[in-house]
Amino acid sequence: MTTKQKLISLLLLFPLLLFGQLRDSVYVKTDIYEVMYSETLEQPLWVKYQVMCTGAGASRKGMDFYTVKDVKTSDAKDYEKNEWDKGHVAPAADFNCTKEMLYKTFSYLNCTLQHEKLNRVHWRLLEDYERLLAFAEGPVNVEVKVIFDKLPKRVSTGAAIPTAFLKIIKTKTKTIKFYFKNEPPTKPTFVNYQVK
Repeated sequence: MTTKQKLISLLLLFPLLLFGQLRDSVYVKTDIYEVMYSETLEQPLWVKYQVMCTGAGASRKGMDFYTVKDVKTSDAKDYEKNEWDKGHVAPAADFNCTKEMLYKTFSYLNCTLQHEKLNRVHWRLLEDYERLLAFAEGPVNVEVKVIFDKLPKRVSTGAAIPTAFLKIIKTKTKTIKFYFKNEPPTKPTFVNYQVK
């Protein structure tokens, strides 16, 4: 094999070697949520948390999402000039007891490519609802499953676009589930997305 052929072979193998180092799942537990994150998708697979604040008001002014050491996540470039919001999975408002707690929700570990029309209305109102439940009924535990196609579509910068989201909300007396495709909602309210 000539030097030129060796160089071409190495260049062709480099992306495979780099991709092989990425992990399909990385478990991270913080003091406010736990997440299973996929470096290959650059998106969370699931996030679990308990609603901590039901009416506090620490300001999120000046906060933006940040990458974390030792985990390959999405970053700001994945969300530029497209229809995808930086969607909090564990909502910032559920943890605005203190500025420090609120800041922890801005990790890209807790961020997903969520259609802007879903994130800004139905998803946001469902987050309000889980805080109301916590205020009225006590502890509320939430799990969000982020769902992907076998071969997911990706933004041009590499992060995979989720197909759908399943949010499971548990109180002392009930479990309720909501399923949303990652697209503009077609039904009037988040209540219409409740599933059994």
